[in-house]
Amino acid sequence: MELELAPLNLPSDNERPFVIAGPCSAETEEQVMTTALQLAMKGCHNFRAGVWKPRTKPGGFEGNGEKALPWLERVKKETGMLVSTEVATPEHVELALKYGIDILWIGARTSANPFAMQALADSLKGVDVPVFVKNPVNPDLELWIGALERINQAGIKRLGAIHRGFSSYDKKIYRNLPMWQIPIELHRRIPDLPIISDPSHIGGRRELIAPLCQQAMDLGFDGLIVESHCEPDKAWSDAAQQVTPDVLDYILSLLVIRDEHVTTEDIQQLRKQIDELDNQLMDLLAKRMRVCREIGQYKKEHNMTVLQANRYSEILSKRGAQGALCGMGAEFVAHVFESIHEESVRQQMEIINK
Repeated sequence: MELELAPLNLPSDNERPFVIAGPCSAETEEQVMTTALQLAMKGCHNFRAGVWKPRTKPGGFEGNGEKALPWLERVKKETGMLVSTEVATPEHVELALKYGIDILWIGARTSANPFAMQALADSLKGVDVPVFVKNPVNPDLELWIGALERINQAGIKRLGAIHRGFSSYDKKIYRNLPMWQIPIELHRRIPDLPIISDPSHIGGRRELIAPLCQQAMDLGFDGLIVESHCEPDKAWSDAAQQVTPDVLDYILSLLVIRDEHVTTEDIQQLRKQIDELDNQLMDLLAKRMRVCREIGQYKKEHNMTVLQANRYSEILSKRGAQGALCGMGAEFVAHVFESIHEESVRQQMEIINK
């Protein structure tokens, strides 16, 4: 289905991307106000703070709940910034609206649960408030779109998406793997939907925030939601991924915002070359699959198994080395040939099982 969308109409600085900033958690009134005043002095228009904090394990700081909502009211009154917080239940929605919260967002754990999303959607009927939906913890684009559709069907037209990365057992550099291809595909499917990036949760470490912000801008994201705390090292939750308002201001001042609408004759010629090369790639893949089907027929006639593990390992090893020599990442090459091999096996299975 197509989403019925309306402009978010949220304030931003024309010289910078749309930014929502503030601490991971609203810990104390003093901490909230100190951070908010510092951000307001740096030109921030949209303040964020977690009031209800879903933690992976019990026992940690899980937010102050309703007690913290008057603090956000005070931020709004004294700084003029819009205020936002995460909601996970209909009760959260009711309380947030009662205290005049301007922007709501729905977290990754909640967006992964269609029952929870439907309950939130039902609680938002008849309400006109901007709502952002974070991607689910798992890399499932359809689940993310489904969550957005539920909120949209409730009548919320000022809708946006937050890309916060995807959980993975193998963490490597990032706290959550960016898997940029998923938000890129979301934009292709729903081009009018604003998408903002959450570099704090993707990176998990403050030194990664600047490069992740720039990467999001290079990919044409509409804005950022960044965790900023007056004393990050003393934060009660996610201390390692928060930056001071001064540091955030510096990061934003260095961002290069590119114009996605400017096109030149030179780039059009280069794109034609890309199209021609893509056509050649498709021809080569078709020829490779034809040979794979011939191999499948041979395996059928000689009662051989489809999967030849040693041969598969040999292909990945050789092509990975070739890719490195050609300036391509080993993981990228491995992913490409894993996909090619998967399709080859599928086609051979069809032949053997006829």
